[in-house]
Amino acid sequence: MPRFSRAFSIFVVAIFCMTMFGSWHRPEAKEKPLNILFLLADDWSYPYGSLYGKQYVPTPNLDKLAKQGVLFNNAYCSTPSCTASRASMLTGLYPHNLGEGVNLCGRLDISVPTYVQILRKQGYEVGFDRKGWAPGDFKKMGYTENPAGTKTDFDQLLKKLPEDKPFFFWFGTNDPHRPFDKGAGKKTGIDFAKIEVPPFLPDVPEVREDLADYYSEVMHFDQEIGELLARLKASGRLENTIIVVAADNGMPFPHAKANLYDQGTRVPLLIASFGGQIPQGKIHSSYVNLMDLMPSFLDWAAVPKQAQPKMDGKSLLPVLAHPEKIHRSEIYLERERHCMARADFEYGAGYPIRALRTGDYLYIRNLRPDRNPAGDESIPNTPSVFGDVDGGYTKNFMMDHRNDPDVKPLFAMGFGKRPAEELYNTKTDPYNMHNLATQPSLAAIKQQLSKRMDAIMSQTKDPRRNGGGDEIDRYKTTSRAWVTRDGLVLLDE
Repeated sequence: MPRFSRAFSIFVVAIFCMTMFGSWHRPEAKEKPLNILFLLADDWSYPYGSLYGKQYVPTPNLDKLAKQGVLFNNAYCSTPSCTASRASMLTGLYPHNLGEGVNLCGRLDISVPTYVQILRKQGYEVGFDRKGWAPGDFKKMGYTENPAGTKTDFDQLLKKLPEDKPFFFWFGTNDPHRPFDKGAGKKTGIDFAKIEVPPFLPDVPEVREDLADYYSEVMHFDQEIGELLARLKASGRLENTIIVVAADNGMPFPHAKANLYDQGTRVPLLIASFGGQIPQGKIHSSYVNLMDLMPSFLDWAAVPKQAQPKMDGKSLLPVLAHPEKIHRSEIYLERERHCMARADFEYGAGYPIRALRTGDYLYIRNLRPDRNPAGDESIPNTPSVFGDVDGGYTKNFMMDHRNDPDVKPLFAMGFGKRPAEELYNTKTDPYNMHNLATQPSLAAIKQQLSKRMDAIMSQTKDPRRNGGGDEIDRYKTTSRAWVTRDGLVLLDE
């Protein structure tokens, strides 16, 4: 065979072999692990922000961020109480599966796996700033640092971080938690006349001003988000970072926070990226429980499934990859002890509630309806005043005007006792103000929802199933939270 023909044949065979085995081109460099920036607001209810169409609460940075990702309009915290809600996000578990961690200031058992522990094993630098797991004293639980990670400034984390090391950073703002800066809403230019006062609150100037001050803190959170994203971009890590924005529970007003009504549990949720890892400009309407964030974080970090603990949460990655899919069709909600608001059980008596939220209905079961859901008006030898309603101007106005004809029914709704069962049509009654539980025409629906709740309580081993759970009222706290007319008092246990 001529030398040229033999050489050409060898060349063709070589090309064929390299093509078959995929070795004819340079292997792709291994993708860098994704960074995760978790931006958590404190007491921010859906839908207050221009990202959800409320233009009297401008959130320009969040508006821009929403164009880079998926905006969820049916996201719910697992419980409307700071400590337990944050513990649920850290562990991916229903609060009732956290033992003493189910209560405000409760003890989160150090043996319960958190994403902080798992991500560190995966090679992540994990830090937080401002409010992490809180309120409570983590040192009394065996932790040497906050369960949310190492407390550090975001700039410092970025500066010291090796180029090839991924990070998870929790930025826990205190906005828009009370106390508000009185007059801040007016200073920021919020038009009081454009505010839509929720119908469960009195529509009076004092309440409008209080709401404006609340919204100004949402706007401040938005401003800080813009600053954090600018720092992230300057570091060169923006395009390799998943950004998650959420809130631990709803707004600190009567009939909202510490209640299982939508204004207490329905919160904003936005997941975005500038590197194309998340679909852009999408709105998703299926239900999400914020405990779903834990398995999502682990999946983004490529933690093998066999290395992930058992969780009640479900990863959001499948629905992010296929936005047409349904994530959840219902949400199971719960609440135990919020603040120290009742004298029974050595001040430990909470107000246990369970709820099931579907597309059309909110079914609530008040498990101890003999107790006051807002807390007792006063408890001897304590500073507590309706201790499960955050202190502030709206609370004071409603207390001082409780007998006014226009305020009286709203005061009863926010501060009075409730029946064992509540049922709301969420389509016609989005603020959950008209209890339909005794309507004969809805008896079959109520029974269906009740049976479904029983099944979930059994499946998830809820301690309150079958009338149990009194041990929860006896759980000790790491510190005592007392709510007054005007604010919060935290005392060491």
